Amino acid sequence: MFQKILIANRGEIACRVIDTARKLGVRTVAVYSEADRAARHVTIADEAVPIGGPAPKDSYLRGDAIIRAALDTGAQAIHPGYGFLSENPDFVDAVTAAGLTFIGPSADAIRKMGLKDAAKALMAEAGVPVVPGYHGENQDAGHLAAQADKIGYPVLIKAVAGGGGKGMRLVERAGDFAAALQSAQGEAATAFGNPAVLVEKYIQQPRHIEVQVFGDGHRAVHLFERDCSLQRRHQKVIEEAPAPGMTPEMRAAMGAAAVRAAEAIGYAGAGTIEFIVDGSRGLRSDGFWFMEMNTRLQVEHPVTELVTGVDLVEWQLRVASGEPLPARQEDLTITGHAFEARLYAEDVPAGFLPATGRLAHLRFPDHARIETGVRPGDAISPWYDPMIAKIVTHGATRAIALRALEAALVDTEVAGSVTNVDFLIALARHEGFGKGEVDTGLIARDLQALIAAAEPDPRAKALAVLGLAGLEDPMVRGGITLWQPLRRTIAWEGGEAVLEVLGPGAARVTLDGSSHEIAYEGGRWWVDGSPRRSRIVNHAAGTSVFGGRSLTLAPLDPLARGGEEAGGGMTLSPMPGLVKAIFVEPGQEVAAGARLAILEAMKMEHTLTAARDGRVAEVFARAGDQVEAGAALIRLEEEGDA
Repeated sequence: MFQKILIANRGEIACRVIDTARKLGVRTVAVYSEADRAARHVTIADEAVPIGGPAPKDSYLRGDAIIRAALDTGAQAIHPGYGFLSENPDFVDAVTAAGLTFIGPSADAIRKMGLKDAAKALMAEAGVPVVPGYHGENQDAGHLAAQADKIGYPVLIKAVAGGGGKGMRLVERAGDFAAALQSAQGEAATAFGNPAVLVEKYIQQPRHIEVQVFGDGHRAVHLFERDCSLQRRHQKVIEEAPAPGMTPEMRAAMGAAAVRAAEAIGYAGAGTIEFIVDGSRGLRSDGFWFMEMNTRLQVEHPVTELVTGVDLVEWQLRVASGEPLPARQEDLTITGHAFEARLYAEDVPAGFLPATGRLAHLRFPDHARIETGVRPGDAISPWYDPMIAKIVTHGATRAIALRALEAALVDTEVAGSVTNVDFLIALARHEGFGKGEVDTGLIARDLQALIAAAEPDPRAKALAVLGLAGLEDPMVRGGITLWQPLRRTIAWEGGEAVLEVLGPGAARVTLDGSSHEIAYEGGRWWVDGSPRRSRIVNHAAGTSVFGGRSLTLAPLDPLARGGEEAGGGMTLSPMPGLVKAIFVEPGQEVAAGARLAILEAMKMEHTLTAARDGRVAEVFARAGDQVEAGAALIRLEEEGDA
């Protein structure tokens, strides 16, 4: 076993690897960018080395700096985590050339699976079923359009070097193909430095089921499947193991195909074979096709660990240090069911825009497995993925595990940044999902209902008013200090309410045209005569109410000065980011919904469109500009102007 390893990553996965390394008695070296100087993974590692600026290209993608840090600290091996350099074969070659061990597959295996078209050809040769499509080298737009016609719509355009939903577009009509192709190629070039795409048949009612494999370079085993069908824009939201509705016959067929895939390339370490499954007729052994192989540990690996009892990071370290596979296929079994929900800093009503902010309050339940790279007071950086934590639960049955997930999400407390926690709660309560009726289109079909489920609760707002007034603790203690008026107006950003103290432990809050009676009895809050499982928390960002749907009210800033409101004619940057393209110029006529600009932020491209018909009056930004959230980008002439 290694004595010391370096972790070439950040955030929750770096912390996850450190935890297992410590359990095995292995010392760890963290690397960090300027933005991560005080990050959690830096503080819990045995050593930490700075490697550059906040942009990934200046730090976490600098293979030379990472290898130098490993050599300087005496590390024997490098664990890549996922993302960044984890699937870069040139980095693997450089690690090996430096006399270090790469904790993962060989560069050759990564190269074979790195390009989707070549990987599918290889898998077909190995007897693994593949989706019908065009995987050739001809990238001429006309040729690709002809291939799409031959395959039959709907089709999916996918970056050959892609992952994480980037460079991927669904095209349902031939007339939309050209624009979708241009968009996919542009995003692929930005994200991967390779604009090449493939075109394949889009499966109706598709399910995304993947199989965890593990090899030692000669032999491989599978650790059963995960269902990752609950997705938004091709990005996973909630994952589970095992897959609902899975039959023994299909599990055996998928597992055998996954092992053939891994052994065909001499795979070593943890990897995942992703399959697209036709869910329209139930799960059948002839209804799944290879999509891609992720030659690394997956974000959702904890659900596999919980149902198999295997620590996959431990297996990675043991096999990389020269041990054989720790188990035979017949030794591996499934026990119970597990779910993982990805908690992100993102604005759900605004279209799931990534968000930033400082975590003024952060508290996780102790009845779930939590994997996180942040602590209270940490900032969500615009430079990296805005994940706050993975919340993972396990139960004897799927229903029990899902109820545990819902409870864990309800008990998760975050303030200082908007999050998707209420959206995740709505998903956990979704009737169809509860029955296991899942496919990759579920969220899109029911999006409005899922978002509506996260609307603020007026009774929670009434409790927050009590917190803004500083009365939550006196109410709990059963008394009100004498200097406090019995009736007063409480204002916050965006509203106000009237608070009346009715007596020890009792108050009335009038807001939004209705009144709510509040009391604290028997160790819990009561609103309008009903008990509530709520906590009122005051913090630097205001007052939050947790339990059920979370709510935060920010106090008025007495120093804030009002500014001119941006009307429907002003396009503002919704987040900090890089302006990739501007499509208009002053004097140009645009229609509502027309593309105005593309903003790149948090590893994704976001298209900004015109809110109404009009003529462009001013353009404030150029391609290549780095802009802050709220920065004015484009202004349309006022309606009615000549």
